[in-house]
Amino acid sequence: MTFETLGRKRPLPAPRQNQPGFCHAPLTATAISATKQPDARQSPPKPAERKKTGVPPKPVVEFPKALFDVVDEPQTFPEALALHMRRHDDTAWHLHRAVVPADGSTDRKTIFSWIKGTKVPRSVESMEILARIERRYRLPAGYFTSKLPHQSRASTGFHLDDISPSERRRMAWHLPPEFNFLPLDKQEEIVEWVRRVIISGATGYRLFQAAAMKQRYAIRFPGVVFGRSSGFGWDKFDAEDASSEHLDADPELFSGVVDAPPRLRMEMAELISFKTSTLTALGLQRNGVWGEETASQKLEHLGLMLGALAASPNGEVRGLGVPHSHLTLAMLAFPGIWDWYLQWRERRRGFYTSWEVDMLRIALALTRQDTGWLRQHGQLAQRVRPIAGLISADEIERAKTDWHGACDAFYKHATARVREISRIARIHRDPFEPIMPILEAPSPVGEYRKITDEILRRIPDERRYPRDAAEAVRSFLLLRLGLHLGLRQKNLRQLMLCPRGQAPRTERQLEDVKRGELRWSERDAGWEVLIPAVAFKNSNSSYFGSKPFRLVLPNVVDLYDQIEAYISRHRRVLLRGMPDPGTFFVKTVKLTSADASYDENTFYEAWRLTIQRYGVYNPYTGRGAIKGLLPHGPHNVRDVLATHILKQTGSYEQASYAIQDTPDMVAQHYGRFLPQDKAALAAKILNQVWRDEA
Repeated sequence: MTFETLGRKRPLPAPRQNQPGFCHAPLTATAISATKQPDARQSPPKPAERKKTGVPPKPVVEFPKALFDVVDEPQTFPEALALHMRRHDDTAWHLHRAVVPADGSTDRKTIFSWIKGTKVPRSVESMEILARIERRYRLPAGYFTSKLPHQSRASTGFHLDDISPSERRRMAWHLPPEFNFLPLDKQEEIVEWVRRVIISGATGYRLFQAAAMKQRYAIRFPGVVFGRSSGFGWDKFDAEDASSEHLDADPELFSGVVDAPPRLRMEMAELISFKTSTLTALGLQRNGVWGEETASQKLEHLGLMLGALAASPNGEVRGLGVPHSHLTLAMLAFPGIWDWYLQWRERRRGFYTSWEVDMLRIALALTRQDTGWLRQHGQLAQRVRPIAGLISADEIERAKTDWHGACDAFYKHATARVREISRIARIHRDPFEPIMPILEAPSPVGEYRKITDEILRRIPDERRYPRDAAEAVRSFLLLRLGLHLGLRQKNLRQLMLCPRGQAPRTERQLEDVKRGELRWSERDAGWEVLIPAVAFKNSNSSYFGSKPFRLVLPNVVDLYDQIEAYISRHRRVLLRGMPDPGTFFVKTVKLTSADASYDENTFYEAWRLTIQRYGVYNPYTGRGAIKGLLPHGPHNVRDVLATHILKQTGSYEQASYAIQDTPDMVAQHYGRFLPQDKAALAAKILNQVWRDEA
């Protein structure tokens, strides 16, 4: 074969005459037409349908008949689903055909995973499929959801695109699984109710507080911690104050939370040191000492007052517009400043409260004869600058000449203002309002206990959800220890832990750190709480008599089991290998919060979140323990305990024992003992006479 012939097709051989099928007759027209290729414009012939083999699918029946009765009720969701599928002769494939619509995204493998227990329903669509299975098998509504390993877990897939992601996460806990399938007006009704009742807690004070928090105007004092400043000295003040003078030209820069100028910061540091140090400085006198919480509170309140003075008068805060470099604590000894601030507070709130009285009493303490801090620092008068309509140049000159006389004049003025405002002051924050359904019950403690029972019913499966289970047990113990101990937030939050088998801290060691401890008592064979008297806010009260607080917790309603489970397993899950702060209650360690210790705000939010999820009854989901309850913090449990004792005994003294306080404090702040409660208690005793006579 030559190169030219490569790639050429070999010619077909001519048919031989003796080849089978060879015909000598000429082709007819019919034969010719049969040999032609089919026209491309004509549709190709349809292939013959193959007949399906095998067993035909079982027809779908809306309500299949049960083959047998249930003898032993299954406890878990996979067992329950598998059992009822066998009862109704359903396979996963057939059940999928029966309950999943044609346009549904739930795969047949999903039902297999539910039976095996490798997955559980969580999305809104999965919850709808569960409801259809319950209807198909004629089971009670919520039968399968009640057996899920995490019943209170928030569903996914809600249509809330117009809500921010942070609010969407909080709201998902409180929406019913069928939310996406409800009419639009019903969805709006549910969202509005959840926002108003659960998320915000719609008391009048909380609405005012939410609006006020949007206007930020305080002065901060960074580095001021019990009289210690953050490494600056007086020699730097003149330069730093001078460098900030140009800011005074723009009053809008004063709106918002800003740091105090260095000179004012040092004044505040000296005041805090004066009121918190163990010994006063040489030549100074004082009356009373501030604790850590009190000092922090006074620092915050004075910062708000100074921030109002410095805020722009043209902004929404409507402040006074005092330049930052002119701010000094010596201004607190001038009556005009206080009259402006009191009226400014009244305009914002609409009325006077005891808050203004407490602020005036701070000023009275600062200017008190012999022991007032301001009175003993007359040199501060050199820093006061005139303010039009409030502080005149003549007043400043008289104060420089006779500082003690100026303090006496202010003390007399402030004392008169305290009497006037106390007469007309109103209560803005009613501490009883969020827990009114509990206080009105015959047994407030028994009513509050329903929340802990709700937590126990909804504790998730620890093997599948270890962190969620740990958080639920922590919530249970928060409320239970609060009900048994009646402690303030600080003492409960700072309660230390001594695991069983370890040597407990001595009373002296606890006094040094001013904290209590939960430890195992071999003598009483129970968990006891020991707190030194110095750890309490009212340590000088007659209740303590310089003796420590000691109480053995009762082993009732799974309390000891949950304490031991929390100590042995759940705390370790919450800590996630981070350093242990040594307190009984620890936060959940996350990427954004590696510190496991609670502070005042995070502890309050943990308690409030527990009430939101387990306490407030939600008519749309059926979850929650108490109708009409609103979210609240840990301090309200003291109101519950005091009111319960009053309703049972009528004794303010016994009620004070429950919250480590005095009868007068119970009567003024804690117990809600109404006339009808008193009459009912007396009638209970008198009616017994008639029963005995009969």
